[in-house]
Amino acid sequence: MDPQAALREIAHLLERNSAESRRTGAFRRAADILGELSPDDYAAHGAAASWTTIPGIGPKTGTVIVQAVAGRVPDYLADLRAGSNPVPPGEPLRSELRGDLHSHTTWSDGGCSLEEMVATAAALGHEYLAITDHSPRLKVAHGLSAERLARQLELIADLNEGPLPIRILAGIEVDILSAGDLDQSHAMLKQLDVVVASVHSELRMASVPMTYRMVTAIANPATSVLGHCTGRLIAGERGRRPSSDFDAEVVFEACRQFGVAVEINSRPERTDPPDDLLRLANEIGCLFAIDTDAHATGQLEFLGYGAARAEAAGVSHDRIVNTWPLADLLAWTRRHR
Repeated sequence: MDPQAALREIAHLLERNSAESRRTGAFRRAADILGELSPDDYAAHGAAASWTTIPGIGPKTGTVIVQAVAGRVPDYLADLRAGSNPVPPGEPLRSELRGDLHSHTTWSDGGCSLEEMVATAAALGHEYLAITDHSPRLKVAHGLSAERLARQLELIADLNEGPLPIRILAGIEVDILSAGDLDQSHAMLKQLDVVVASVHSELRMASVPMTYRMVTAIANPATSVLGHCTGRLIAGERGRRPSSDFDAEVVFEACRQFGVAVEINSRPERTDPPDDLLRLANEIGCLFAIDTDAHATGQLEFLGYGAARAEAAGVSHDRIVNTWPLADLLAWTRRHR
């Protein structure tokens, strides 16, 4: 078995199982290191089985490489394949989802390249994938300045001109700042296909100013999707975090009036909005986007979690924007620009 493929598949399965990013990153780094070796160095390490002498390759990744080079499926990979937790199918809705409107790459805080994310989305049968890396104020996530975002848009345009079986949508997850303005210039936002607006700072703001902040962002003509509206975390390596306090009825009514989709964030550690707020948004008549918020390829399979929750809440499939054909989706995202 090709050792790079084995290492990347292990990372993918660990990501699908919501493993810590530190663990998954070790396997991806080892695969990258192998790819950078010269043919002579690769042959020499293979003959001596000295992979762990290479900085960045440890005992576990080294064992995977040795077993793959020997022509077998590594034990660790075989165990993951046998015991991997499947994502709930979320049928019949899951099969109607044409794409994903929220994903991250190594351009910001993702663990996989843009090209890897697109290739995996295509393999999953997506018709489109929005690349929505973070905006500049989120420095901990290496958010994109206007200049870096412009360079990413050039890459996306070049890739879309090639023989891809999928359309890459240019997007951003833009921070909603404390007064409700968006953390990117309007000129740049106008160039994008999808704008996911999310609160990432001052999450404990009092209800009245938080409600005003969110409604202001929703009313911005650039906004397509309100991302993970409560900001809560219920599990995972980042610990737990309570929901932000805001008037949900006012916020969801604003989403309905301005035609902004409420995101059903499919990450297991978010499960946002909670069930009661998801039912409220549905009763108000909001549009929805079922997104993975994927930061690595394995997480692109999380759509089934969101689809299952939307089914349980009785959300009408035609109000879920990523069931729409690409032309209809883009007509909606660009309606006010």
